Amino acid sequence: MPVYVSLRKRLKILIFVASSLSTVLYLSSSIISSGLRMINFTNIALAAFHMPKVGLGTLGISPSEASTVINEALSLGYRLFDCAPVYFNEKEIGDAFHESTSGVPRTDVFITSKLASPFHRPEHVEPALRKTLNDLRIGYLDLFLIHWPVAFKYVEFDPSARGWPDEEIDESEGGARIDPSVSIRDTWTAMERLVDKGLVKYIGVANFPVMLLHDLLSYARIPPVVNQVEIHPYNQQSKLLSYCKSRNVAVQAYSPLGLPSYKETGEPDLLLDPVLKEIAAAHGVTVAQVCLQWSLQRGYHVIVKSSKRNHLEENQLVNHKNEFASNPIRLTSEEMDRIASLDRNLRFTRPDDWWKDMPVFN
Repeated sequence: MPVYVSLRKRLKILIFVASSLSTVLYLSSSIISSGLRMINFTNIALAAFHMPKVGLGTLGISPSEASTVINEALSLGYRLFDCAPVYFNEKEIGDAFHESTSGVPRTDVFITSKLASPFHRPEHVEPALRKTLNDLRIGYLDLFLIHWPVAFKYVEFDPSARGWPDEEIDESEGGARIDPSVSIRDTWTAMERLVDKGLVKYIGVANFPVMLLHDLLSYARIPPVVNQVEIHPYNQQSKLLSYCKSRNVAVQAYSPLGLPSYKETGEPDLLLDPVLKEIAAAHGVTVAQVCLQWSLQRGYHVIVKSSKRNHLEENQLVNHKNEFASNPIRLTSEEMDRIASLDRNLRFTRPDDWWKDMPVFN
């Protein structure tokens, strides 16, 4: 009897290994792979989560430069790409992936996209995701986020057409297009079904304050693995970080350099901060590198943005898993404390300015 049980277990293991190897070989063809077989990712989504510490944000990458930027980023070692329909360049990003000469297999690249606000109703979630997959020319997403915890009225689209004819899906008309009848719970249930269907490996959220995230975690069958939020030395969000850590939700920071190109007249420029400049000079690095290293030492992931090769290289030369620097910087506890003192709860991304009577963060 013990021998029979042992052999049966061994047979199951051999079958599992053979099946897993077949899947890996299937997936590893190239970054082009859009014809992915239907795989149920539910068990993966409930297991340990891992993604690259530093990723490239695609907001602001123009259609004309997408091919160059994506190829250069891949060649420099970037393996996480953060996309969204409302960046209005997923078609070109997808073409860049498809035509990439980097030789990087699809399974080595972590691709994130997001659910735009007009598609929060459960019946619209999957069509919106399939539209993104079609635009990006891939068969699945590694991570799919609810972009904002606010639903808009539905915007019709052609599911067979790649790209967007205009920017209507990002137009709130000052908040008039907000649809208060759509619950986050209904949207999340539809997101979970995408994992069950093998269209998405992981699901998460963006711009969720603690209480919304706390509520979501109370009913989620598949919990969110990421909360992507604005964090930089002027908006440090320490309490949010602590909460997410206690609930095993990874935090990914956008605008870790403080959105210098979007700040309004009279607002401070993070990259010109005298404390940060002094610390950067002491290490012989740039202020941007100090901000990124500070972020990583606080224990979260970052999304950097640039279309210039020198900045793409600069943003990689920090101490993270796939480090490129021979002598990466390490900020001292005193330097970390000095940067902590810079917090002023200043957000450069303020939905209150876009949506009347919808203060997401207050």
